[in-house]
Amino acid sequence: MPEKLKDMFFTDESIQQLGDGMQQAYAEFDRHRFLAQVYDDTWDGLELKAKMHHVTLALHETLPQEFPRALEMLRKVAPSIRGFDSLIFPDYVATYGLDHWELSMPALAFFTTLCSSEYAVRPFIAQDPQRAMAYLYQWADHENEHVRRLASEGCRPKLPWGMVLKAFRQDPSLILPLLEKLKDDESEYVRRSVANNLNDVSKDHPDRVLDICERWYGHNEGRDRLGKHACRGLLKVGNRRAMLLFGFGDPTHIDVQKLRLDREALAIGEELRYSFELVVKTETPAKVRLELGVDYVRARGKRSRKIFQIREATFAPGTHVISRKLSFVDQSTRKHYPGQHHIAIIVNGVEKATAAVELQANGR
Repeated sequence: MPEKLKDMFFTDESIQQLGDGMQQAYAEFDRHRFLAQVYDDTWDGLELKAKMHHVTLALHETLPQEFPRALEMLRKVAPSIRGFDSLIFPDYVATYGLDHWELSMPALAFFTTLCSSEYAVRPFIAQDPQRAMAYLYQWADHENEHVRRLASEGCRPKLPWGMVLKAFRQDPSLILPLLEKLKDDESEYVRRSVANNLNDVSKDHPDRVLDICERWYGHNEGRDRLGKHACRGLLKVGNRRAMLLFGFGDPTHIDVQKLRLDREALAIGEELRYSFELVVKTETPAKVRLELGVDYVRARGKRSRKIFQIREATFAPGTHVISRKLSFVDQSTRKHYPGQHHIAIIVNGVEKATAAVELQANGR
């Protein structure tokens, strides 16, 4: 069985290393008290993110209570701690540094070069968007790509597992000039973040994002890739304007026939094989985006659709046989439930054929 993430980080070894480092940086640091604070009665039951914050609280109990002094110690120790464990440093700033912007914001830029400050900067943005974005605009010119990425990633309206920035969901105007500044960044790592930010914005303001991507499209290959990744959510829901921007035209003359499943029922943990014929009736080759829509049964019996890309290609006129498989193995991001699951073949955003399969808990 794969090792759980919460058991891979904040191990006894890494906690001891942190304690040793703090004691070297701060002679009065009470290492034994720190360890006692970490290993209290709640420790073993905490999940990964909760463990991180728990260590932050334990540090606060044993470091100087004055934030500037504590931050000085943390900056000394941080380079010796790597990986997810080092997220405690920006987390400390987010938790205790909101009244010390002049120290906290430069510290977040420093810590992000060692781990990531994308979550820790969000409380500052929520507290004062204008003031925070002034720092992020400066970071967009930083020589270090991790700091430039922080400028974009930190202000995503809906960063996964992060605080939602409600003000930016309502009005992304403060974000967009920053993304303009970073759209041609030399680092793919940074440009990918710009695309992710725009994808977030597109969920509430699709036309604003399409306006931007249409303006950027065709200037260079990097911008084209960025724009398509930014519009991935719009493409998945079949937004016609997004489809046309990336060359996926009206699929009226493209059909899906003979959709077949290799069985009518299967058990959770098994694979379903399906096949169909893609019939292109156009006179010239057609650019096609093929997707599979699966209406999964959820815990309370309702269904929610997940879209999977099958293939993007230019197909010649004629009939093309396509076959694939769909796994119903439980994953950390998806748990399966018994019931009838509907599947659909989608061509350029338009549903063309459907079928159903019964998913069983015991395989009968």
